[in-house]
Amino acid sequence: MESYRVQAVTFDVGGTLIQPWPSVGEIYVEVAEQCGIGNLDAQLVERQFCRAWAEKEDFQHNQQDWLELLVQSFRNVLTRSQCIELFPAVFARFARADAWRIHDDVLPALDELSGRGFRLAVVSNWDIRLRSLLKDLKLMSFFETVSISGEVGFPKPSPVLFEHVLKKLGLPGDAVVHVGDSVQEDVSAARNSGLAGILIRRSVPSGNGTISRLGELSGLLQEAW
Repeated sequence: MESYRVQAVTFDVGGTLIQPWPSVGEIYVEVAEQCGIGNLDAQLVERQFCRAWAEKEDFQHNQQDWLELLVQSFRNVLTRSQCIELFPAVFARFARADAWRIHDDVLPALDELSGRGFRLAVVSNWDIRLRSLLKDLKLMSFFETVSISGEVGFPKPSPVLFEHVLKKLGLPGDAVVHVGDSVQEDVSAARNSGLAGILIRRSVPSGNGTISRLGELSGLLQEAW
């Protein structure tokens, strides 16, 4: 696999560093039950969420978009008015650290890369909850800067978010490699913005620009200083 001579590494967050735990469907149902709505099928809700997430278009990661995703996840299960009533509690629930799990390869990789002197940053399609969430998960201290689509106003694959982080780091694109779990939003978008891009897919073998664990980054990166 190609090696990269860089000064900094940027990371996507959802799917790359953390994942909903135990699942979006189970959390949706848990919150609904806490709000007095019981007898719901978490697996059905999860399937409908995954379908809605895969089919989403022009998703801006704002509250209206998250509400529409909730409505689609509870399609033929709850009414729209029930979803609207439920939404504030769901939105608040996903701001909590216990709704998320850090992938087990993340902390060792961040420790190793920061120890070698690489500058680390976040480039994520998210909303205003991300900064406090990263702090609560004790991940924020690894990152020199955090660029969030909800703050910048442009989600990946727009180059604006990558331009924002390059400006914050004061580096050219060829000094940075971006790591994420989406071909379009991470790898292609990074490359179109002048950065190198590495795809992480924990469910498939490594090769051809794809890694299966973040620990593999160590052998791919060379210090460019």
